[in-house]
Amino acid sequence: MKHYLNVWLAFLATASLVQAQTGTLPTQSIIGAVTGSGFTDAATFGFSPEASGIDNTKSLQRAVNQAGTIVVSRPGTYNIAGTVYIGSNTSLIFGKNVFLKKVAERGAFTHVLLNKGALSRTYDDHISVEGLQIIVNGVDECMFKDVYGLVGQLAFFYVKDLRIEHFRCLDLGKAQFGIQVCTFEDLIINDIIIKGDKDGVHLGRGRRFTINNGIFQTFDDAVALNAHDYADSNPELGWIEDGVVENCHDLNAEKSVGFFCRILAGAWIDWRPGMEVQQSDTVVSSGRLYRVQAKPDGTVYKSLTRPAFASGSQMLDGINWGMVQTDVTYTAGVRNVTFRDIFLEKSRVGFSIHFDNDKYSRSYYPGARIPMQEQLIFDNIHVLHDQKSDFLDINTPVDVVTIMNSSFRNNSINFRGNKAMPDYLKTRINIFGCVFCQPGKMDLVVNSVPNKKIELKTTANIKLSDDFSAGVISGGGKITIDSDLPELKNINSN
Repeated sequence: MKHYLNVWLAFLATASLVQAQTGTLPTQSIIGAVTGSGFTDAATFGFSPEASGIDNTKSLQRAVNQAGTIVVSRPGTYNIAGTVYIGSNTSLIFGKNVFLKKVAERGAFTHVLLNKGALSRTYDDHISVEGLQIIVNGVDECMFKDVYGLVGQLAFFYVKDLRIEHFRCLDLGKAQFGIQVCTFEDLIINDIIIKGDKDGVHLGRGRRFTINNGIFQTFDDAVALNAHDYADSNPELGWIEDGVVENCHDLNAEKSVGFFCRILAGAWIDWRPGMEVQQSDTVVSSGRLYRVQAKPDGTVYKSLTRPAFASGSQMLDGINWGMVQTDVTYTAGVRNVTFRDIFLEKSRVGFSIHFDNDKYSRSYYPGARIPMQEQLIFDNIHVLHDQKSDFLDINTPVDVVTIMNSSFRNNSINFRGNKAMPDYLKTRINIFGCVFCQPGKMDLVVNSVPNKKIELKTTANIKLSDDFSAGVISGGGKITIDSDLPELKNINSN
């Protein structure tokens, strides 16, 4: 990449010299020479701040069709009136003060960028997008023209070796996520600022990822690791695993739903005649996954006809079924993920280890295999607000939660049942090297799940106030404690 950038800089220097000497833009021969080295200037295809959104969409599409490295170097605001589809072995680089502004010149549309393989569910690889700044401009629509469940302004589905760097979007609407990636391997998202009403970064199933150096000010989740999801919010289901989320800031705002990070699990069963289903329910049938794609109005349907079609959607027994994927899994969740250097300014739940159970979606179908989320680590998490709110809100089974080198105020670990399953299994919590800033009593662990088993171990922690004391509320469960905190030392709560 450094070699390519040096070539491009040499081209710009040549271009400036030619323009200074002749008063004209560089000739096609100069551009061709640079293009031959792997670079394409989108301007040579007519991509321009002066052009219409329709023309710019066509021009940028022609440019990215060349593959290699595509550069937009001229500062300005470029109107875009439709989705541009990017393929394998392509780098798209936007220069300083380059903005892509969505305009509805031929009607509303969803994605600014989408990978080509998303349309056929075939993997694209080795794609990078650098310096993209999107102005949503109120064009905020989930139309599902390309892929049902894909709603990101910047969206990728079936992709390997993807890098998104220096992304900016400061006006998210209420319908679309900033960045959405589902069914991926080897994902790097670095240096992003996302503000607005919807999720900042929204991941579906995939493995090996990092989300680095992010600033968020979102009404909904800053980061969503949604292995399960609403039927219209992710196109496939499965595990999200082996990742790091680090050096991210959740900025303060006056209003909020959601969390800094939602960590969402789910499970479902084989289709059987007479089963009752609702919006977003999933079944396994004929070697495929199918989901109910309906209005979120609480309607419960009885399914008598087995879904067995190969693609798209069909209405059966008054139920709109959509075929989701051909590789069968019965569970989804998050495992082997570390959250590091997170700064929580906003007074909301920091992290929710989560099931949905409402009219939009029920993550767990009764009788399904229990999905155990696994090995979640929270390292150097700083709560910067003074409001009482949960650090962790847990309503799924999770095996081990490790919290280290972090700073708390009045922030509990709260276990809640949502009546999704009869047994939420044992959870082990390991807290060490943390600072407790609360000047008084705080409930460190609060449980309301009947028969829940929790093992709590704390070591090498510091309290800033002599008045600080930590308590636990067992709430019908059993909490076993091994703690260095004086109030909890050698106490077992039943």
